[in-house]
Amino acid sequence: MRRHTLDSLYQLYVKDVYRYLLSLCRNHHAAEDLVQETFYRAYLYLDNCKDDKVKPWLFRVAYNAFVDSYRKEQRSIPIGAEFFVKLPDTRTPDQHLLNQELWEHIGNVIHKLPHNQMQAILLHDFHGLSYQESADIMEIRLSHFKILLYRARQAIRQTEERKEHL
Repeated sequence: MRRHTLDSLYQLYVKDVYRYLLSLCRNHHAAEDLVQETFYRAYLYLDNCKDDKVKPWLFRVAYNAFVDSYRKEQRSIPIGAEFFVKLPDTRTPDQHLLNQELWEHIGNVIHKLPHNQMQAILLHDFHGLSYQESADIMEIRLSHFKILLYRARQAIRQTEERKEHL
């Protein structure tokens, strides 16, 4: 069984970890700081990581770093959904503008959800983690995770239906 080095983990997962943390804190500078904290903690506890569960383990470390930071501040100041806009896009300017508006809308809808539902959507639907991996990161039972994900999707669906009827 091959053990991962910190450098190899960083190369493989830094973009995923950054996007995940940016999704949580919605602040580029805070996300960068949290990425550094995540990989520092990963370095300290690298021996605790199982090779087949590297990504979920790193996301758990990232989530814990975010929670610790959030608790220190004791409040969160959302600054908008511009983090979706900064994702690379190779489309025409018109397509880019439409894409930007869509991601801003999605970001706004997701960030209106309760924190645990937002977390469920981000982990499973945006970052592709399994139900079990996502539940483990959130430190909840699988059945509770599925309920949160279902409710989040329902809330998004209802928001979009209301928007269509206006």
